[in-house]
Amino acid sequence: MPKSSKKRKEKAADFAKAKLKLGKGKKVPSNVVDTSFKARSIALPMQSITVEKDDVPTTRRKQTFGDILSLLKHHNAGVRKDAIFSVKELFNGHPDIIPSSMAALFSACSRLIGDTDAGVRKALLAFLEWLLVRVAKNDLIPHVPQLLLFTTSAQTHIFPEIRVDAVRYLDLFLGVLPEYVVMGWNESGPGLGRRILDGYLGLLNVSTKFGEKTSDGRYLAKSFKTGPVLIYLKSRLVVLRSLSKFLCCAVCRRSVTEADVGNQGPATSSVPTWFLRPFFATTRLYEEHGRLFKGPCMDNQGKQMFWTPEPASDPFDEDFVYNCDTVTSLPVASSILTELSDCFADRDNYCASAIDVDFLMRLARVLHPTLIASYLDCAPITFSPGVNPSDTDLQLLTAAMEITRTLYSVILQDATATHCDDLKGLLGHLSGYFPFRPAHRDAKVEQAFQHLSVIYCELVSLLVLVLSLPGLEPSSQGDSRTRSSLPHIKVDKKLRLQTESIRAYIVRLLKGEGEPDVQLPRPLTPTVYIALLPSIWALLNHLDGPNIHLDEVVSSNVLSAVLEHAIRTTSTSAVKHPTIEFVARLLLLEKERGYVGFFKPGGAAAEEKWLQWVLHLPRVLWELGDSNSPASVTLIQTLLRLLQRGSFVVRHEHVAPLCARLVPFFTITHPSRGKIPGPFRKLATSSPRAGRLALDLSATLLAERAKDASDDSNSGSYQDFDDAICAAIKGTVEEEYWSHVTGAMCPCSEESAVARRRECL
Repeated sequence: MPKSSKKRKEKAADFAKAKLKLGKGKKVPSNVVDTSFKARSIALPMQSITVEKDDVPTTRRKQTFGDILSLLKHHNAGVRKDAIFSVKELFNGHPDIIPSSMAALFSACSRLIGDTDAGVRKALLAFLEWLLVRVAKNDLIPHVPQLLLFTTSAQTHIFPEIRVDAVRYLDLFLGVLPEYVVMGWNESGPGLGRRILDGYLGLLNVSTKFGEKTSDGRYLAKSFKTGPVLIYLKSRLVVLRSLSKFLCCAVCRRSVTEADVGNQGPATSSVPTWFLRPFFATTRLYEEHGRLFKGPCMDNQGKQMFWTPEPASDPFDEDFVYNCDTVTSLPVASSILTELSDCFADRDNYCASAIDVDFLMRLARVLHPTLIASYLDCAPITFSPGVNPSDTDLQLLTAAMEITRTLYSVILQDATATHCDDLKGLLGHLSGYFPFRPAHRDAKVEQAFQHLSVIYCELVSLLVLVLSLPGLEPSSQGDSRTRSSLPHIKVDKKLRLQTESIRAYIVRLLKGEGEPDVQLPRPLTPTVYIALLPSIWALLNHLDGPNIHLDEVVSSNVLSAVLEHAIRTTSTSAVKHPTIEFVARLLLLEKERGYVGFFKPGGAAAEEKWLQWVLHLPRVLWELGDSNSPASVTLIQTLLRLLQRGSFVVRHEHVAPLCARLVPFFTITHPSRGKIPGPFRKLATSSPRAGRLALDLSATLLAERAKDASDDSNSGSYQDFDDAICAAIKGTVEEEYWSHVTGAMCPCSEESAVARRRECL
């Protein structure tokens, strides 16, 4: 018995729970493993408390640039996003380290362009927008290939949202380095432009892989599907808007784009002339016309030209000793041979761009279904009479119309272009809504609708311009043209109605007349006015029916509106300079060499308004003063060219009134203060070229005094004008220049000229 009870107790002991006593610790098992350790130092590599960093730029978290670079590769998306913010914080506090950190930074950031986390991509895009404008362009160029390579890779990512974000990066790069983004877009040279274009088209479910030409010369485009990439309108808007910007940068055919005009001030805005190119017999003559108001910049070079009674050689074919064509066409005498290529840059660009027409025709054919879909989806909503459109629909339609304008503005300039049916079909979906009016008054929406109306006018004018081509094709050398058949486009009823609608709209804009239900019209901006010039030119050359005769009624109506607007525009307006240059170019076409267009300034039945415009220029010159020297230079050159070429507007009897109107520009007669200098002295100080051009104009006007030798009625006007000039240049550096000019052009003897100048002084 005792033995059996003992065994039972031993067995029960294995399952017995030990009773703990108060204050006693738990007994340690016999098989316990000691895991304690002792260390004499603590290693904190992230904080590096053993290293002095007083001179190293750090963030508020004491992170250096090297620490942040390592975090940009972290596996956690939140850490990568915070690292991007840390880089911005570091560069914002220490901008001096930006140039030295570009290589390592772009190497790390380029890999985040296709990051799978949307927050990281958004943070990187915002950071690059902040950074790229703070880095010099020359410092960015070496890193462009790497950035574009990863961006094009993201364009073909498996996730659609990454593809759309890649387009946002491209849009950013186009605003900073557009020439490098579009390089090689038509396979004409090295660059990733073609891969980028294919990425755009891939997002739109189209391809540029074409089949053979059909019998009528059209291209068969092959489309492919990559899945529902652009389900949302906002995603399609991002792609179309960026594609429009890409094509606008790639197709550098037009002289001034909207972005350029928007960045230019009133003093630097220039008038495009690309729509005049087909109406000149040769490219060289067109380029001469383009250089009418682009003389040598004397202000920058500090050079002066002096009149001489007898030139060293006799290269002139006229009695007038100053040959403006020679001065404006030849390079500066000190140019070296390596600089002569710049003189022919425009001609080379034109010849090179002519090769791209075939590629653009294929591209337009491929994008045609996408553009049609955008018009059909957005036009009914945008032009709904009951409610104003949403911002997405309005911008989507705008992007589609801008793409259409960019492509066809180049395609239809080519004399061999025979495919206009696509453009006519696109315009057919918009004609029923023109002129475009918002349902309710809103300044932002009205401005957007005006932009759409201007684009529509330009698209219609492209068809009219092709119809108005004088049947001339460029030869292979580009120096001469041969007569060919008339354009293929028929003046159908629909095109006539479209032409009449844009004529009424443009005339109403130029006359300052608003919509029937709008009391105050929206004034024209330089961007809108310059965008209207191709349409105005097309209407001035408008042909009347199949007889191919100029429609004098339409041309005269449009020309009257243009001249009235040019006269009515105030001198301080930003539109004044473009109006002066454009109207001057129209008037100078009268005796322009090689001009073969239908529009004739002398036959437009508007001689009185032409004269009114010319006689108002002296007042504009006085009001401008030295506030807008480029506009003053253009104005003076206009009067000088008209006098040199013997225009029908500035006849001999109009010279004396011009002299009388120019007197206040040189000297003002104040009732109490007497004679005080006019705006000429300030203009000559701020722009020496403008001052010397004004003296050239004055000498040309005074040279007409010889024709009035028998008429004493105008002698007082000439004498007052001469006295005003002498008083204005007294004691200035222009006094010697005036002496040379009058000595070369004045019909009187040199002795009498010197005596007359002594009397003035």
